[in-house]
Amino acid sequence: MTPEEHNKYVGIAHLVYAGVHLLLVLLFMLFFLAMFTSATPSGPEGPPIGFMIAMWAFFSIFYGAFIIPSFIAGFGLLKRKKWAKTAAIIAGVLAAMFFPIGTAVCVYTFWFLFSEHGKVLYERPAYPLPTAPAWNRDLLGSKKGPSYIPPASPPDWR
Repeated sequence: MTPEEHNKYVGIAHLVYAGVHLLLVLLFMLFFLAMFTSATPSGPEGPPIGFMIAMWAFFSIFYGAFIIPSFIAGFGLLKRKKWAKTAAIIAGVLAAMFFPIGTAVCVYTFWFLFSEHGKVLYERPAYPLPTAPAWNRDLLGSKKGPSYIPPASPPDWR
């Protein structure tokens, strides 16, 4: 496969990982809500609504710290941004903690970015230097320029 195809597949892998992880987090939060509403008594004996909101905020921030970098890396890799390699490395490290999907995404990301394919794609200059104008090519070519001629020595007035 070409480096561009590997880059595309790594970007898609990060987006799929983040989407599946986000879906699981949303299902977990719905389960959490269902358990609190059905298993706890309502009224003053039950847990306060502020506790429920605080728990949702904690889960959202905690899991968002693991999901958002993968969305950013997937977008950057698919759009071939300069910062995509750094974002993918960070997202890969964070994804490695969630076995088996996150670990597979991490291994594939590291294999691609640190292999020759990744180096070819992300460690070359973004824009090549322009060619020399036609009138300047003779000066830059194999022709030798004028050689140094020292100035004439001043006359001796003694």
